[in-house]
Amino acid sequence: MKTPMSSVLLVLLASFIGSFGAVFLKWGAGSVSRNLKTILLNWRLAMGVALYLFSTVFYLMALRQGELSLLFPMVSLGYVWTLLWSKLFFGEPFSRRKIAGLALIFAGLILLNHGRG
Repeated sequence: MKTPMSSVLLVLLASFIGSFGAVFLKWGAGSVSRNLKTILLNWRLAMGVALYLFSTVFYLMALRQGELSLLFPMVSLGYVWTLLWSKLFFGEPFSRRKIAGLALIFAGLILLNHGRG
């Protein structure tokens, strides 16, 4: 089975949307306490979960026609987006280890893509 480019693009879109889910979960986590009500009424947490669920729709659409062994590792691109958003929205620093991790993610995806066909 050959994976169509449309499936690859759907996974890219899903990882992008899902990364914003992580941002909203982080924002929402700042106001969480042991009180269940603060969790249930936290719109940022709800938005984070909703974005993760929304991104899942695109993953499912991609998986219908693509190879799981190629597409699922592409989920790791969400980590790349999330690293960028954590710097932009929360001022979290880049470190050598984070950059090395990103390089490994990209190297792995390149190797998987090179083995296509």
